[in-house]
Amino acid sequence: MRRRSPQEKKRLSYAKDRRNNYGENDKSSRRNIRRNKQAPHRANRHHDHQILEAAIGVVDAQMGEDVEARLLVKRRKAWKKFPDAPLGAIVQGTLRIRIRQGIDAPERGEARIRRVRQRQRQPIW
Repeated sequence: MRRRSPQEKKRLSYAKDRRNNYGENDKSSRRNIRRNKQAPHRANRHHDHQILEAAIGVVDAQMGEDVEARLLVKRRKAWKKFPDAPLGAIVQGTLRIRIRQGIDAPERGEARIRRVRQRQRQPIW
């Protein structure tokens, strides 16, 4: 494998590195993603169990169809993980916030944003 220049490393970092932009600690995401996946599955199992428990011992075919209909009436709960944002987008947002708050001069901040964009757009090979 060939050596990469610092400029190429920076370009790859802006394009491929990801940052948590949800606002929570990245370490807590490891635990919370598991929890958020477990909760809807548990609620769905609980709902199904309650309906099926009520139908135990019923041999009537019509009652079986009613139970099946009740299972399908309620929409299933679900949770979806949103991907983290690319590092380049996070850096641009941070620079814009600095300009808006007066921490950085607008000309200087816009020049930095242009540099970040330029580094993101250059081909990676």
